[in-house]
Amino acid sequence: MTTLAQLKAGQLAGATRLDLACGLTEFPREIFQLADSLEILNLTGNALSSLPDDLHRLRHLRVLFCSDNAFTELPQCLGQCAKLSMIGFKANRISHVPAAALPPQLRWLILTDNSISQLPDELGQRPLLQKLMLAGNQLTHLPHSLAQCKNLELIRIASNRLTHLPDWLLTLPSLTWLAYAGNPVEMAVTVTGDDGTPNIPWSELELGEVLGEGASGIIHKAIWKPQALPVAVKLYKGTITSDGSPQHEMQACIAAGLHTNLIKVQGRVIRHPQDQAALVMSLIDPSYRNLAALPSLASCTRDIYEPETRFSLDVALRMAQGIASAAAHLHRQGITHGDLYGHNILWNATGDCLLADFGAASFHATVDTLESRALQRIEVRAFGVLLGELLERAAGAVSEDLIELQKSCCQPDVLARPSFDEIEGVLSSI
Repeated sequence: MTTLAQLKAGQLAGATRLDLACGLTEFPREIFQLADSLEILNLTGNALSSLPDDLHRLRHLRVLFCSDNAFTELPQCLGQCAKLSMIGFKANRISHVPAAALPPQLRWLILTDNSISQLPDELGQRPLLQKLMLAGNQLTHLPHSLAQCKNLELIRIASNRLTHLPDWLLTLPSLTWLAYAGNPVEMAVTVTGDDGTPNIPWSELELGEVLGEGASGIIHKAIWKPQALPVAVKLYKGTITSDGSPQHEMQACIAAGLHTNLIKVQGRVIRHPQDQAALVMSLIDPSYRNLAALPSLASCTRDIYEPETRFSLDVALRMAQGIASAAAHLHRQGITHGDLYGHNILWNATGDCLLADFGAASFHATVDTLESRALQRIEVRAFGVLLGELLERAAGAVSEDLIELQKSCCQPDVLARPSFDEIEGVLSSI
């Protein structure tokens, strides 16, 4: 981490990025010494409640992180920053978002885990808006003006107070990843009652090495002692993530049931000494690896692939079939994954694959309605993006049928997109 002492000593001239997490209660004026170069400013993890009115003097500033601070209002000075496109104010105490705080180039707005009950209509007047993170607030409605945001691809509105999903939301031409669990509209259709999932006492598990960590929890390798079975245990953190609540993730993971291309849930952990929620899952063979890395600040909503990533056409097709089959299965259970992405897919060299991470999953009606159909077709666009990424990296000539399938999945008319059952049929015929 760059230190405040270095900044004050003038040792950071020409820096394009500055990270300061040192208990700040006031914005250090020395930051303005970097006005000719600074592009990314990260002030996460301090005790700030305001920013200077002349913040626009940082004329190259593109990205500002101020999460885990003490702001009660999104600072109006942000709106004067001509190049500012990404704003992150997660886990503050924000209850007011003034229209004046929205910069003209706004592309990515993170207001997760605050106390916001209303957003300004002017939010829909930001045509570059692509990613909107609002989970864990008190919203009862969204501004109708967002219907104008034709580039909006990812919306997180889980754990709010929405009683319905507006019609315009379900017709947004670019919407691809939607999470809305934990709202009254979703709770009305959430699966309840005994799901038949075994309860596994904590005392029966022997935890080993950490296999991975995400926003919602930590995954350990473990032994389920009575069966002498190697398993994976996901310990949930119990806080609001960018996608929503870990409790809702666990519920969706269980409700998803069994499928070849999903990770099997062995049981739900009970009697944890700290009452921590946890799931026991099948251990994945080490030959599996992540298909892609998370989007970058620059790519915003697109995964990052290693430059040398290439597949045979057979492997790419096998993965596409597996993910389409898993998504079709989820939709039949009344679940949208909400985060169908390469970075949430595990694969091996032969094209076997698993769709993981239910952090953004939501429930919808299992009967065929215009709403359930639209929610499913929004996820079809996510598959279309993924299919495009696979085909870009496939060796050999790609058939016109595959190219047309990819286009039809991403077409702007939401209800004109194919269902996953139809997608499976096309892929099987190729």
